[in-house]
Amino acid sequence: MISETIDGIVLRCIEETTCADDMQKINVIKVKYLGKNGEITSVLKSIKDATPEERPKIGKLVNDAREKVELALSKRENEIKEQIKKDKLISESLDVTLSKKRTETGGLNPLSIIKNDILDIFIGMGFEVKDGPEIEFEYYNFTALNIPKDHPSRNSSDTFYISDDLLLRTQTSAVQVHVMKTQKPPIRIVCPGKVYRPDDDATHSPMFQQIEGLVIDKRVTLSDLKSILDEFAKSFFSASTKVRFRPSHFPFTEPSVEVDLSCNKCGGAGCNLCKRTGWIELLGAGVVHPNVLIECGLDPNEYKGIAFGIGVERAAMIKFGVHDMRLLFDNDIRILKQFR
Repeated sequence: MISETIDGIVLRCIEETTCADDMQKINVIKVKYLGKNGEITSVLKSIKDATPEERPKIGKLVNDAREKVELALSKRENEIKEQIKKDKLISESLDVTLSKKRTETGGLNPLSIIKNDILDIFIGMGFEVKDGPEIEFEYYNFTALNIPKDHPSRNSSDTFYISDDLLLRTQTSAVQVHVMKTQKPPIRIVCPGKVYRPDDDATHSPMFQQIEGLVIDKRVTLSDLKSILDEFAKSFFSASTKVRFRPSHFPFTEPSVEVDLSCNKCGGAGCNLCKRTGWIELLGAGVVHPNVLIECGLDPNEYKGIAFGIGVERAAMIKFGVHDMRLLFDNDIRILKQFR
C-alpha cells in the first residue's frame, strides 16, 4: 500500500539524517528525498494514477511525510551547526593563564629628572616658571644685560649667530629681560630652557639646559640670595649641604659670586669628585646690576634684584656622580635605566 511505502521512505530518511555528521551529507539527503526527483516527490507525482477518491488521502500522506522529513532534517542541521560552533570555540580559544612576554617600561632621562626636581623646589619656594624663545635678538641676550659690544661672549666663537642681530640664545637671562619689561615688581621667577654655545667636551655641550632665577623687589639683598640658595642646596642634595660664596664677575650682576656646595659624596672631607677640596662649584649668582634695571625701565633707587643661574647638566653630573656629560645624551639604555 502507498501508506506503507511513504512510511518506509520517512523511516529511511530519518535514520540517514540521524547518522549524518556534516552539512554536506544533510544536503545529499535533502536532494535524495525532497529534490525534484526525490523519493517523496516521486510518490507525489504518482498521484495522477490514483482514483479521484484516493488522491486527497495520498496528498495528505505525502504532505505529512514531507513535514516529518523536513523537521528531522532541520533538527539535525541545527545540531550540526551548534557542534561546529562549539568545536570552533574550543579550537580558537585563548588561554589567558599563559604568561605574556615581559615588556620594558620607559623612564625619564636623568636630565629631565633633575630639571623637574629643581623646578619643584623653587616652585615650592614661591617662584613662578617663565619661558621664552630659543632664537633671540642680540639686544635681549647681550645689550639689555649690560654686556658690552667688545665682550668676548659676543664673538662668533662663543655664540651661534643666525644673522647680525639674531642668535641662538646663550643664556635664559634673556627671558628675565622680557619679564622685567612687561611685568611690574615684585618679580619672583625661574626660567628653564635650552641654551647654545660652541663648546663640546666631557663637561660642555653645544646645547645644554639652564634654570635661571630672578627676584626683584624693594628690599632684597645678597643675604636673601644666600638664604634662597642655601634652602635649595639642602632640598636638592641633603640637609647637611653647606653653601659658600666666592667673589666673581658677571656683567649683569654687581656684586657677583660663584656658588660652591660642600661635596655631597664625601661631605666636605675631600674625594675624587670634588678634587680633594671638599667643595663643588655649581652656579653663578649676584645682585642685579643697576644698568640692567634701568634698561628694563626699573628705578634702581626703588628696586633691587638678585639673580642666579644653574646648569641642569652640571647639577645632574654632581648629583649622580657622572664625569662625562656626553653619557647623558647618548641614549644608552644600559646607562639611562639606572636613573629610573
